[in-house]
Amino acid sequence: MVDEKQLEILSIQIGKLLLQQGKTVTTAESCTGGWIAKVLTDIAGSSAYFHRGFVTYSNDAKHQMIGVQNELFQQFGAVSAQVVSEMATGALKEAAADYAVSVSGIAGPDGGSIEKPVGTVWFGFAQKQADGSSDVITKQCLFQGDRNQVRLESTCYALEFLLQIISKKSS
Repeated sequence: MVDEKQLEILSIQIGKLLLQQGKTVTTAESCTGGWIAKVLTDIAGSSAYFHRGFVTYSNDAKHQMIGVQNELFQQFGAVSAQVVSEMATGALKEAAADYAVSVSGIAGPDGGSIEKPVGTVWFGFAQKQADGSSDVITKQCLFQGDRNQVRLESTCYALEFLLQIISKKSS
C-alpha cells in the first residue's frame, strides 16, 4: 500500500537529481488529475525544476493543450501506448522541459472493458535528447483497488519509473 511519505521520498529524490543535472520535468496527466504534479511540487524549491504541468482529462484537452492527434483516440483509444507517447512528447515540447511523464488510464469504478479493464493505466516517459529530438518509453500496468487506490498506485509508479530514468542519466 502506497502512502504519502513514500510519494514525498520519491519526489525529493527526483528533485535532487534534477537539480544536480540542471534539468526540468513536466507532467501530462489524465486519470491522476494532477496528482503527480502535486506531489512533485509539494517539495520546497521545486520551482527550480518543475515549471508547469498539464491536466488533460478530456480528449479535447489532450489535443488542444499538448497536440495529441484526434485519429489516435479513434484508432487506439485514450488509454493506449500511442496516446501516452504523444502526451509525453507534446508536454515535453510545450513546457520546454527535459523530462516528461504522461498517464492515461481507467480508474473506475466504471469505464472498463474486457480489453481494458478498470485499473488499466498507460504511462509515457519522454526525454529530450541532445539533438532536440525526444526518446519515449511507454509502460502499461493493471492496478487493483478502488478509484483512489488506482490513482495513488499510478502516481507512485510514475514517480518510481521517472526516478529510474533520471538516475540513469546521472550515472
